[in-house]
Amino acid sequence: MNKLLILILFLSAISFNGVEISAQSFIQCPKSGELVKVPAKDKTEFLDALKKLVPKIYEQGDYAEMYTEWEVKAAVPFPNTVNNKKNEVYYEMAKNFCGKEVADKSWLARFYFPKWEGKSASALEGQIFAAKSKEKGWFVWFRYH
Repeated sequence: MNKLLILILFLSAISFNGVEISAQSFIQCPKSGELVKVPAKDKTEFLDALKKLVPKIYEQGDYAEMYTEWEVKAAVPFPNTVNNKKNEVYYEMAKNFCGKEVADKSWLARFYFPKWEGKSASALEGQIFAAKSKEKGWFVWFRYH
């Protein structure tokens, strides 16, 4: 019940202070067989990939400048989010969207965007679901905020 309540709260989040940001959410479920399972011990590889992925995903459109500074709050394989109150709800979302096999080969990244401080509560943080393709490397298959 708590997970459902958290999910509902996330989905109903709106921005505050008069600035409305609409993030383009997309779900592009990859095929599980095309993915490489990257273990938690290889976190540095994922963090390096984020240096290319974040600008590609966030630094677009009218508010691109607001996303040029960012901090990683979490970078973890989805199976490692179990029993973590801040992150487990995203694992449930990933399994719901694309199935357990894809979720188990994917990573969660949560971000803090300091330029949004005091301007928009919903744009202040971001979340992406990413995986590594056998042929093309790391890619984002879902952006939540």
